[in-house]
Amino acid sequence: MITFLKLEEQHQHSNGGGWVANSAKVENSVYVGINAQVHGNAQVHGNARVSDNARVYGNARVYGNARVFDNAWVFDNTWVFDNAWVYGNARVYGNARVYGNARVYGDAWVYGYARVYDAWVYGNARVYGNAWVYGNALVYGDALVSGNAKVYGDAWVLNPLTITGSAHSVSLVSYTQIAIGCHVRDFADWLKNYKTVGKENGYTTEQIKEYGEILRYLVKAAKVYVKRNQAALKGK
Repeated sequence: MITFLKLEEQHQHSNGGGWVANSAKVENSVYVGINAQVHGNAQVHGNARVSDNARVYGNARVYGNARVFDNAWVFDNTWVFDNAWVYGNARVYGNARVYGNARVYGDAWVYGYARVYDAWVYGNARVYGNAWVYGNALVYGDALVSGNAKVYGDAWVLNPLTITGSAHSVSLVSYTQIAIGCHVRDFADWLKNYKTVGKENGYTTEQIKEYGEILRYLVKAAKVYVKRNQAALKGK
């Protein structure tokens, strides 16, 4: 039972026997396990599954083929959908979105306006703010991805490098790529074409110079940083 609700304010779901608040919307196609709970104004539909001791509440939405299980909590205005899984002791909250084939598990937290698409976030990792983690990226250990940072690929146990410029954030999104805003390019491509890209996106002459300096610094720093990250992955 949902202990803070009266018996008449909740019911056992027909598929799985889990407890659902009358205020929540859970389709018959959804599985809610006997110890799982859905309450508040949460919505769960499609082929989604909420099982074990999982909790879905607030204004959260879980749908598609998404799974929330073990001791995971999904709440506030979060959406978990497509084939995403949230499990272990993970917490997903705020206005976060977890989707595609994403996995969030262990003691990881994803919150704020963060987006996790296809990537895996686990261990004690935190992804928050307006950060994006996507592609084949793995973020774990004690890594923090925050602000406007973007992580596209490779495995990260250290906090990915991000520099905030006057127009957009500049992030090391993989071992060989940098993102400025929504533009992702290889190191050499950026260094060759940043002036053209800047002009096409309305940057001033001063801003183009600024971002050129940031790019040169980040490319140089990336070589050292990637080695440190790879050593950390191996436990050295």
